[in-house]
Amino acid sequence: MASLNVYSVLVVLFLTCGVVMATKENDQIIKESNCETKMGLHCVLEAFTSIFNTGSISNKCCGELVVLGKVCHSALVKRTLENPVFKDLNPATIIAKSIQTWNNCLALIDSPSPSA
Repeated sequence: MASLNVYSVLVVLFLTCGVVMATKENDQIIKESNCETKMGLHCVLEAFTSIFNTGSISNKCCGELVVLGKVCHSALVKRTLENPVFKDLNPATIIAKSIQTWNNCLALIDSPSPSA
């Protein structure tokens, strides 16, 4: 029985350390890449709404999101999910919406402009 308790403590410790390491990793990426300064507030709110709620993101803000970069985008979304305010959201759904928003913006920005 004692070995089961030790095992349980180790599992909890491992999971706790994993969450703390993920948080530190995201924070480090965000800080080192200056992620929080690469988009205007209006576009941050548009992107946030399209991922964490229901809304769309304009062409202009898609451009800012692509300039922000996928690494920053992913780290910011993951850090937001770590906030207790969002504990009731399904992380898999949010990550899927985040990827969809990124891919849609990337396709929009990469597509050639129609000829005049």
